[in-house]
Amino acid sequence: MSKRNSHVSETPATQLLRAHKVEFTEHPYEYLEHGGTEHSAASLGLDEHMVVKTLVMQDQDARPLIVLMHGDCKVSTKNLARQIGAKSVEPCKPEVANRHSGYLVGGTSPFGTRRDMPVYIEESILALPRIAINGGRRGFLVQLDPQVCVRLLDARPVHCALAE
Repeated sequence: MSKRNSHVSETPATQLLRAHKVEFTEHPYEYLEHGGTEHSAASLGLDEHMVVKTLVMQDQDARPLIVLMHGDCKVSTKNLARQIGAKSVEPCKPEVANRHSGYLVGGTSPFGTRRDMPVYIEESILALPRIAINGGRRGFLVQLDPQVCVRLLDARPVHCALAE
C-alpha cells in the first residue's frame, strides 16, 4: 500500500491528468450544497471568473455535451446551439448528468468522464493564465493551464457567456 498523504485521494479526473503528465495543484475546500463557484472561489481566495464550472447539457436529440464556463457567467443556450449546429441545448437533469459523467453534480469534472462527450469551452477562458476546475469530487478543485482542456479534451472554443 503506497502512502499518498501529499494530495487528496485519486479521482478519475486526477488519474487522467497524472497519466498525461499534466501539472496541476489540488485545492480541497468545505463543500456547500448550492454554494456554487461563488462559495468555492471565496473559500479558496480565488477570483470567481477563473473558477470554471463543468456543465452537462444536451441537444434536442438528448445527446449529451459538456460546456466549460466562467463561474461568474451563465451559458446562452441559444448562442451555444447556433454555434454547434444544434436546434436547441438545455441543461441535463441532475440524475441524467450524473449518469453521463459518472460524477455527482457539484463534483463534475470534464476529465475522466464515464462517457465520451463533446466539450465546448467559453473562448475567453483560454486567455486566462490558470483556471480552477473541478477535480472529480465535491469540495475539490484543481488549478491548471486552460490549454489542457483543448489538448486533452479536444474542447472547442465557443462564445456563449452571459454575465450573471
